Amino acid sequence: MVEMDADAFDALVTDELAQLPREMVDGLDNVIFVVEDRPEDGSLGLLGLYDGLALTERERYGMGDLPDRIIVYREPHLDVCQDLDDLRDEVHTTLVHEIAHFYGIDDERLHELGWA
Repeated sequence: MVEMDADAFDALVTDELAQLPREMVDGLDNVIFVVEDRPEDGSLGLLGLYDGLALTERERYGMGDLPDRIIVYREPHLDVCQDLDDLRDEVHTTLVHEIAHFYGIDDERLHELGWA
């Protein structure tokens, strides 16, 4: 288990987001990234969540629509990681996984690609 306060974890997520390929993040439209301590149910089993409508499922999307959210949960990450390098790798994987959901890639395909 790694210990890290909320501000430091938020900075780590921001750093990892900046490391992602431009091709992956340039297509993100009306998406915000949020760091929360835990999922609503209080569990430690969920590392991240895409809360929105995937591009492949959108018929109409535009002005006035609330932004999609990609949520990264701090405490579950800290619970499963052994050191800072492990934490960075896990946050990176979570970001890629949740961004993939924005693009319409489901969990089954992410498992096949090694991003789950």
